[in-house]
Amino acid sequence: MKHLALAAALLFGALAYPALSDPNPAEWEAVEAEAHGQTVFWHAWGGSPTTNAFIEWVGDQVSGRFGVTLEHVKLTDTADAVTRVLSEKQAGKDTDGAVDLIWINGANFASMKENSLLFGPFAEDLPNWQYVDVEGKTVRTDFTVPVEGYEAPWAMAQVVFMYDTADIPTPLPSAAEILDWSKANPGRFTYPQPPDFLGTTFLKQMLVELVDDPEVLSRPVSDTNYADVTAPLWDFLEDITPTLWRQGRAYPANGPRQIQLMNDDEIDLAISFSPSEASTAIANYELPATVRTFVLDKGTIGNASFVAIPYNSSAKAGAMVVANFLMSPKAQAHAQDPEVLGYGTVLHVESLPPEDRARFDALDLGIATLSPQMLGDVQDEPHPSWMTRIAEDWQVRYGVQ
Repeated sequence: MKHLALAAALLFGALAYPALSDPNPAEWEAVEAEAHGQTVFWHAWGGSPTTNAFIEWVGDQVSGRFGVTLEHVKLTDTADAVTRVLSEKQAGKDTDGAVDLIWINGANFASMKENSLLFGPFAEDLPNWQYVDVEGKTVRTDFTVPVEGYEAPWAMAQVVFMYDTADIPTPLPSAAEILDWSKANPGRFTYPQPPDFLGTTFLKQMLVELVDDPEVLSRPVSDTNYADVTAPLWDFLEDITPTLWRQGRAYPANGPRQIQLMNDDEIDLAISFSPSEASTAIANYELPATVRTFVLDKGTIGNASFVAIPYNSSAKAGAMVVANFLMSPKAQAHAQDPEVLGYGTVLHVESLPPEDRARFDALDLGIATLSPQMLGDVQDEPHPSWMTRIAEDWQVRYGVQ
């Protein structure tokens, strides 16, 4: 219910959108000068050691090159950072806010953008925006919501399923085949417990797979059609839940715990939102070398990860420097390395200068990573209102306290 309360509070407190204030991203030398000496508090998910290590690396880079100190505020739920900004606004704290940068997308971005909680627009004035693939990547919309420069992309993701070929000889490229396999192999599949992002992603992926007309999911959820549209999802979950790990009476808390279960040979199938995660985990001895990945025949959901700057950030210039560095070829190639993160790039690699393109050409994407061609069609994210409603209903039906 936290998301409903947050949404209600945001709507109640909605105000006119603030005008862009200094620093001006179009005057980049001035931005860098102002950023020097600032401390940026980046509120970002802290549940993955590899992600935490990458953010620490970013901090080292921006400190050495730009004099910006980066502090990672580790989150379990992005809504916590949104609530903090909202509380400050309601208290009239319109400057020197506690949150300078947020790893964000989906419902949280939609709420902040709609309700005047963001600084900007800034993203398309950042120097490294020139390299962003605006045609081939979903960087100007976020779960169907126009971005309009109020957040900067830094990673691409697409759903894949990780499976251990020692136990599953061939992929399971549909919801029906996953269900049949799980019935025949009870206890060998699970997914993170919603509202964990990855757990909710599994619910969305199954809905997109099972719904008659996925186009309906591009529009806000409506009481008039919600029950009919989601009925195939709940039918699927009724069938598969008793076959899950621990009979669906317990769930891993997050993606890393799910990886651990696979490494401990407790499960054979798991969902990921990073095509290279399995290769990264194999390289880090966190998964067996027999793990591979597949996508569904109809395609899988894909989206971009962004960073946004709250309207009352105390270090807007420093936050823009971090956002710009995250879009740099150096940071993008480092993030795509499966031994680091294995995230997809937001850049148009073919258009990069030769020395930067060489960074990507030199990458070995890993033994378990599908090629871009094998990843197939990318399905659009549903409107964020579907994610919120489905996650809340899942808690009522299946939630484990």
